[in-house]
Amino acid sequence: MNERTPRIAVTPPAFCHSQSLTAELSSHFPNTVFNEKDRYLSGSELVDFLADADAALIGRDFINAELIRSLPKLKMISKYGVGLDNLDQVALRQASIELRVTPGTNKRSVAELTLGFMIGLCHNIFSGSEELKSGNWRRDGGHELTGKTVGIIGCGNVGQELIRLLQPFQCRIMVRDIADRSEFCREWGVVEAIFDEIVTEADIVTLHVPLTDKTENFVNKTVLAKMKLSAFLINTSRGRVVHQRDLHQALISKQIAAAALDVFWEEPPTDIEFLKLPNLWVTPHIGGNAREAVEAMGRAAIQNLVDYFSL
Repeated sequence: MNERTPRIAVTPPAFCHSQSLTAELSSHFPNTVFNEKDRYLSGSELVDFLADADAALIGRDFINAELIRSLPKLKMISKYGVGLDNLDQVALRQASIELRVTPGTNKRSVAELTLGFMIGLCHNIFSGSEELKSGNWRRDGGHELTGKTVGIIGCGNVGQELIRLLQPFQCRIMVRDIADRSEFCREWGVVEAIFDEIVTEADIVTLHVPLTDKTENFVNKTVLAKMKLSAFLINTSRGRVVHQRDLHQALISKQIAAAALDVFWEEPPTDIEFLKLPNLWVTPHIGGNAREAVEAMGRAAIQNLVDYFSL
């Protein structure tokens, strides 16, 4: 690509708030525009922002076929982050818009948050904090994570990083993935198992899968009914992997002990009754947003643009 001054449009608020990333990108592409709103754009607002762009640096914005038809100048998308469920890849290919993404850039950040959820759930950190703030001095220290059975659904970049972080805890780790992970599992002493075996035996089930037609509502009332009454569910992947109403009911009926979510069916979530459940602990989709991860995702996205335009 030999255009001298391509116009780049950047949408992710986290990227746009980083002085180092905006400066680095602008040094390569002086004709860059940044999203100045403290939120993602959508609809006509997003179309207007991208209208004159030759390339876009996209985060969680929804890029569908209708929007793509409104952007005849767009030649390339560089993905900030790793999830692709917000992009209509078929429509992008049909429009000859190239998509570039660098896998694994935020894996440590997401894996650390997941480990934090595990420790917090096991040791009653979250519930103990809320009770103490309410004036209740209940000294229930829960139990150790060490030695527990952890079921990891999805053994890609994040799942593998989590396995590395779990090594000092001497957990029995069971994994399920559609890809062949046998070599990795042998190296790290991990047990490959069928899905039903994992959900019935695990003390903690943690989800690390992309959102696809096959994984949407993957964890539903049937799956939740198979889990231990003492089990914890953690989701730091995509909200729609879990059927939220089914999880709501499972937590109310104490079909499982508790859940921790960083992602939701809709974001931001609006079901306040769900969010207020005493055995549900939540964070606002921050798993991949540690400062180091923001910088790594940003630099990878910049490099994709540099490579595409052969600078």
